[in-house]
Amino acid sequence: MANPTLLILAGDGIGPEVMDQVVRIIDWYGEKRSLAFDVEHDLVGGAAYDKHGTPLHDDTMVKALAADAVLLGAVGGPKYDALDFSVKPERGLLRLRKEMDLFSNLRPAQCFDALADFSSLKKDIVAGLDIMIVRELTSGVYFGEPRGIFEEGNERVGINTQRYTESEIDRVARSAFELARRRSNKVCSMEKANVMESGILWREVVQKVHDEDYPDVELTHMYADNGAMQLVRAPKQFDVIVTDNLFGDILSDCAAMLTGSLGMLPSASLGAPNADGRPKALYEPVHGSAPDIAGQGKANPIACILSFAMALRYSFDQGEEAARLEQAVEQVLADGARTADLMGPEDGTPISTTEMGDAILAALDASL
Repeated sequence: MANPTLLILAGDGIGPEVMDQVVRIIDWYGEKRSLAFDVEHDLVGGAAYDKHGTPLHDDTMVKALAADAVLLGAVGGPKYDALDFSVKPERGLLRLRKEMDLFSNLRPAQCFDALADFSSLKKDIVAGLDIMIVRELTSGVYFGEPRGIFEEGNERVGINTQRYTESEIDRVARSAFELARRRSNKVCSMEKANVMESGILWREVVQKVHDEDYPDVELTHMYADNGAMQLVRAPKQFDVIVTDNLFGDILSDCAAMLTGSLGMLPSASLGAPNADGRPKALYEPVHGSAPDIAGQGKANPIACILSFAMALRYSFDQGEEAARLEQAVEQVLADGARTADLMGPEDGTPISTTEMGDAILAALDASL
């Protein structure tokens, strides 16, 4: 049987150096667990613009559609700030999401016990936190038409349109309910049904999907502004949160910071299942390209490594091997390994990106 295929798009800034550690772990699975992948590398974002004059070449898009999963590092940086909006590095990522039809963005917020002191919240509020935010990714105000900056009378006006169809809400709701069944069987849907018609429709459709097909899952509804407050007040009340593109963007970053470090958090963007039952999928760390530390060996590779763990679980049905990798990360942190982003002022000397990779590989060896 042919090996599963991975397309790696390391991108810009710290993307290539954190992805190097993921490649070492992919190789480890091939050697030690007889789990081999056919890996191809290509460019995205600023790196693609520098070579091709576009943030995502058409040939790369074709490869992404053909691959079993895509792993992405990070895109962007200040050297691209002056580019026209149409060719900014981030447009490459948006095109991948749109053309692969990745409508369901999974953003876990998990607080490792060893890092609970890093959260800006009290330790007892965040220790053991494990929630999942499901964000609709291909519609809503980021994609709705009309959009643009127009002349109106004697001044300019900026317009964006929040637009959702029933089918778009239906499919992301199903994604959240399916996920909840594998977790603690609770979904909280967030919108602004008190002031937005799109929010009224969102609430109606989510409730209908629940009542017809997922009555066994506990469903609650919450206004998104209250949701932001509750995430900071008592985050452990939640299991799976499902919300739209804009609120999901904001709430997932809020939830991410509860854990203490963006360098720790992975994400998955999933589409509809293919003929083989697997969804088209893109996996990437939540953190940005951090150009200020690029090339210095300071970057934390854990978010990118945990993104590969999500790929093992959601694209390749290797839940046990995903858990092995997650436990290796947890062990390394419990043993005190820290990159610079995980250090307090009195914590001594941080380890490098490669040394963190070394430690996780050693923990994987110890798991055999």
